[in-house]
Amino acid sequence: MNSGMKSGVKTAKLRLPATSANLGPGFDALALALELFLEIEAAPAERFSITASGRNPDICAGLNRNLLIQTYEGVLAGERRPVVPLAIRMGNGIPVGMGCGSSAAVRLAGVALASAFGDLGWDAGRIVERATRIEGHPDNVAACWHGGLTIAACWHGGLTIAACAEELAIVTIPPPAGWRALLVLPETPVATSKARSILPQSYGQQDVVASVQSVALLTAAFALGRADLMRAATRDRLHQPYRMQLCPLLPALLPLAGSLGVISVTLSGAGPAVLLLTRKAEEEGSLVERETLKQTIRELAQPVCRVEIVDTALCHQGARFSLEE
Repeated sequence: MNSGMKSGVKTAKLRLPATSANLGPGFDALALALELFLEIEAAPAERFSITASGRNPDICAGLNRNLLIQTYEGVLAGERRPVVPLAIRMGNGIPVGMGCGSSAAVRLAGVALASAFGDLGWDAGRIVERATRIEGHPDNVAACWHGGLTIAACWHGGLTIAACAEELAIVTIPPPAGWRALLVLPETPVATSKARSILPQSYGQQDVVASVQSVALLTAAFALGRADLMRAATRDRLHQPYRMQLCPLLPALLPLAGSLGVISVTLSGAGPAVLLLTRKAEEEGSLVERETLKQTIRELAQPVCRVEIVDTALCHQGARFSLEE
């Protein structure tokens, strides 16, 4: 650990997965955990410090307006507990600004660290509840902590999700055996706030009904492992049509659904990354077909932008959090 850490005190360790929200029609309700992880080790120190490796280390290690530290300090201030400075070592495998749940993972880490070093003694439910309130919507937070495909609902009369996180219901569905993911990442990130700002304030009845039908079918298809239903089940009218102008990779890659082992093509969260759910190469016949798929993705994306393709399993377990003396 860093030399600034005090000896003989407890050390917190966290491992939090990336998440891909919405999967088309499940806007602010569904998210899927992926085996790309943010790993953190933290212990009390004389002053805050962060050593970061992996993706976006400059963003992760910067102390000025750092999301992890802001969340940690904010929770402690809200609970009227003293702020204990931390020496933090971080390995980040979650793409930042791509719609892969990086902020949800960091918010959860900040809340969990505040519980540990502020002697709050919060259980998992309270940690998820507080992180949801800070994040403003439950989908990524729920999937990051619980793993699998999560359905998260939050309501309380006319109040916003951010104000009613205490009324939070979460159901987790284990990923079907043989399903895998490809994340297609463009070079330029898109802020979630910008992606939300282009959405309409209201929708027509036909669009809402179509969305309800799709998300019901999507939940059933995932629970039953019905890959044959996923292309239809991931059709969306609430957010993807409006976000295509910010996320041009989506229309470029949508034609892949139903071919080369691809069972669905959707934005990952608010984008700009695109999530392709696939079958494992063993079930497709050979690794050659999967490499053919990746090459086809590059060819379709080439007129739009250069891309990185991340091949990942779906995460069953969710977050891991431990304290060691």
